[in-house]
Amino acid sequence: VYGDSPTLPKIETMAQAPRSPYAVAKLATEAYALAFAASYNLPAIALRYFNVYGPRQDPHSHYAAVIPRFVTRMLRGEPPMIYGDGLQSRDFTYVDDIVEGVLRVMQGAPEKMAGEDGLPLPPYAVYNIGGGQPENLLDYISTLQEELVRATVLPEDYDFEGHRELVGMQPGDVPVTYADSEALERDYGFRPTIGIRDGLRKFAEWYKGYYKA
Repeated sequence: VYGDSPTLPKIETMAQAPRSPYAVAKLATEAYALAFAASYNLPAIALRYFNVYGPRQDPHSHYAAVIPRFVTRMLRGEPPMIYGDGLQSRDFTYVDDIVEGVLRVMQGAPEKMAGEDGLPLPPYAVYNIGGGQPENLLDYISTLQEELVRATVLPEDYDFEGHRELVGMQPGDVPVTYADSEALERDYGFRPTIGIRDGLRKFAEWYKGYYKA
């Protein structure tokens, strides 16, 4: 929903500037939640996830995430396609951190309160869930390759540099995005902490056991 707004990191109170129909659909969902909170005094929370990855992402799905697509193509001997120049940065967030953030937020809904006019204020809140550490896409994929080799999913002599294929940026994509999760930490005492090396190692071990077998 933040789109190409130049402000970094992305904070919940900043203006939204979605650039794709996908992003607009997410913003519309938040608008519905806010409308129900305002109209019916119904507590609602919107969560904004930042580039979720981890085990159990289906590489055969039409909507497959970045990692499963890369691994599937690598194992087929096809070049992993990298959109843009590979220098764009993302806030990759391991799925366990996402789950922990959701569980924390579920412990307490926004408080119902009245304004100065006595009318109820919408019990509505928005939280980012992201580690706030932007990672260069090429570095991220290089780490993925190293962990896949370590887990024996890929052979030791796999030549990533020789296989990768750079293609044009996807419409609506942005060069840099990462989260400010201060609000989540302030209200629920949690901030994502799992780094990409640990997260990708867990993914590679899962992939080895589940798919390669």
